[in-house]
Amino acid sequence: MANEVLKADRLTKFFYEPAKVQVLYDISLTVEKGQFVTIMGKSGCGKSTLLYLLSTLDTDYGGEVSIMGTRVTGLGEDRLAKFRNEHIGFVFQFHFLLPEFTALENVMLPALKSGKWDRKTIEDRAMDKLREMEMEGYAQQPSGKLSGGQQQRVAIARALINDPDLILADEPTGNLDSANSDRVIAIFRQLAAQGNTIIVVTHDRDLAEKSDRIVEMSDGRIAPKGS
Repeated sequence: MANEVLKADRLTKFFYEPAKVQVLYDISLTVEKGQFVTIMGKSGCGKSTLLYLLSTLDTDYGGEVSIMGTRVTGLGEDRLAKFRNEHIGFVFQFHFLLPEFTALENVMLPALKSGKWDRKTIEDRAMDKLREMEMEGYAQQPSGKLSGGQQQRVAIARALINDPDLILADEPTGNLDSANSDRVIAIFRQLAAQGNTIIVVTHDRDLAEKSDRIVEMSDGRIAPKGS
């Protein structure tokens, strides 16, 4: 389909240490352009494991994942790394900013790695993304000096720098107070309204209820109402 950004077909996943155990069972999921999808479920249900498969960060699984019509399952490590950098933006519970780098430098990093633009263009793009997050006034601040909510907004700007087709977030409000959680939720809503495709793993019911679609997981499976 022309609007299909992600398709997962019959994904299965095993962990092998300390003993072999199956954690995902026959997961199939399709996400279209501009959808804001949240994946919910109790701790240990497999939702973060699923996100890592969809993100191509974990390649040891059964089944198939396609993103923007490209079958990413089976691609070599170098091709996967290039594909990720060009097509996927990541936001995590722990933002993984480099604390000694400024907010601006952190946002620039994925674009510098891609090599698509010169440094001045990348800096201008990074400032634009910080401006979208209302963080342009903190561009020259070391990220380690920012509050948790401010750091998360910088992390979202970083996820957007390469104009990815897909934004994946793992518990993005997990370490935030209610005010900053509300701000992050509003940002995701705005991004979706602008045509961005977003998949978020979350325990946050407020976040989920503001998404376009909730996928409920239980014991490694998608519940029927979320399929």
